[in-house]
Amino acid sequence: MDILLNPNVAYLILVAGFLVAILALFSPGTGFLELAALLALMLAGYAIYNLPINGWALVVLLLGVFPFLLAVRKSGRWGFLIASIIALVVGSVFLFSTETGDPAISPALAIMVSVLTTLFLWVVARKSLEAIEIHPVHDLDELIGAVGETRTQVHGEGSVYINGENWSARSPTPIPPDTQVRVIRRDGLILEVEKVEAVGKPPPLEETTHATD
Repeated sequence: MDILLNPNVAYLILVAGFLVAILALFSPGTGFLELAALLALMLAGYAIYNLPINGWALVVLLLGVFPFLLAVRKSGRWGFLIASIIALVVGSVFLFSTETGDPAISPALAIMVSVLTTLFLWVVARKSLEAIEIHPVHDLDELIGAVGETRTQVHGEGSVYINGENWSARSPTPIPPDTQVRVIRRDGLILEVEKVEAVGKPPPLEETTHATD
């Protein structure tokens, strides 16, 4: 566990944990991303607990979130994005304290990670906002009764493929991946589905009795 007490390693694990957690928000239902994010943040928490940190650097990191949000909401305002990157770099470099006062994290590493992370989150956030603002061109109520297939396990949440598109879905009972389902109702952009048994299979013939002459 000594490697986790290396400030550079702890910093990378912390950033990776936050990135995976954000990706998990956009890909619900798999469970893998959620577990990976939890593991990474637990390891980073262990390192932060055992390493001395600079409180002011943590404050700078948190303040860097606000210009980032402004950059996302106001597309083209690169000044806000640059300010956010600068705050992330400064806060990252001095996040962990040393006895000599020198940066515990490599400045080159902090600059590279901060720039790549900020740009990645900016792209993801912008695409998400654009998707939210898009008004559907078709009647969503037509989805009721449509048959499709689960992409992930569907229970509290999951993903299904209906009418040529992926949709967020839920079901009162667990439905495994690659299972045919039918939409029974819609809650906004979330579909509630049920498992379809033998879609397209003709019903069994009823037994008939023949009267004798």
